[in-house]
Amino acid sequence: MTNPATKQIQFEKLTWIDIEDPSLPILVELKEKYGFHDLDVEDCLSENQRPKVDEYDDYLFIILHIPCFDKRRQHVVEEEVDIFIKNNLLITVHWGTLKPLTDMFESCEKKETARKEFMGLSSGYLLYEIVDQLFTSAFPILDALEAGVTTLEKVAFFSDQQRDMLREILNVKKNIIMFRRTITPERTVIAQIEHKNKKFLPDTLEVYFDDILDKVEKIWSRLENLKELIESLQDTNESIISHATNDVIKTLTVFNVVMLPLNLVAGMYGMNVGLPLANHEYMFFILIGIMLSILGSMLIFFKFKRWI
Repeated sequence: MTNPATKQIQFEKLTWIDIEDPSLPILVELKEKYGFHDLDVEDCLSENQRPKVDEYDDYLFIILHIPCFDKRRQHVVEEEVDIFIKNNLLITVHWGTLKPLTDMFESCEKKETARKEFMGLSSGYLLYEIVDQLFTSAFPILDALEAGVTTLEKVAFFSDQQRDMLREILNVKKNIIMFRRTITPERTVIAQIEHKNKKFLPDTLEVYFDDILDKVEKIWSRLENLKELIESLQDTNESIISHATNDVIKTLTVFNVVMLPLNLVAGMYGMNVGLPLANHEYMFFILIGIMLSILGSMLIFFKFKRWI
């Protein structure tokens, strides 16, 4: 295996091979060496395969999707990792740098204690450690989403300056939806793993995979709460914007209604016909007084009716 993105660790009888950005030649080499199925090789070369567990006589093929956070785009994205597991062999295949996995692999490369901890028992236990690390990495992302929702909640309910938060709400909502879409099928896959071939996943590991399943369910529960919160915030934001729009419309309506009789009076005395007191020397001031009286009376009436 000459691919520079292919790394291998040997500890006692157990071998861990990690392949980043797989190519057809390296996968064909592994297929011929370990007897993997052609369809599994095709799945590894495709970046968009559904999560699943395929069981064969002498190995398991597992596809998992892991939520990751793209700092450049500020979005939650879905990363895929493909896993082959046999007795004393585990192969991980992924596109790009899947940080939790690569960090764990590098730790095993550099530290004897890490190799003993993660690779000292069996390929099944190593699988547990890898899957556990992958889903544990989702919690900081979840914490960040919850912090974002909390900030929006404070602005919506406690800020003196009401503003349109639609863009911020939709960005958080998009991340929650992507997170949910990633986690939903994993609940089934993790539950399936512990019931598959006991040659690689002995009964003693069931409690470990139950722990991973509990983590996935906890993630799902928190996502459900976030979904409800962000939808409530969106409804609240729409109510705030609607209320602000109504206030503007009410102000403009009052202005138009008040100006209507004033325009009528000014228009009548602007006509080129004889009108009462039209030639009075103080008629301009009388007219201003009449208009101010009308204006004051209308404002008092609107205030009495609580329209303003």
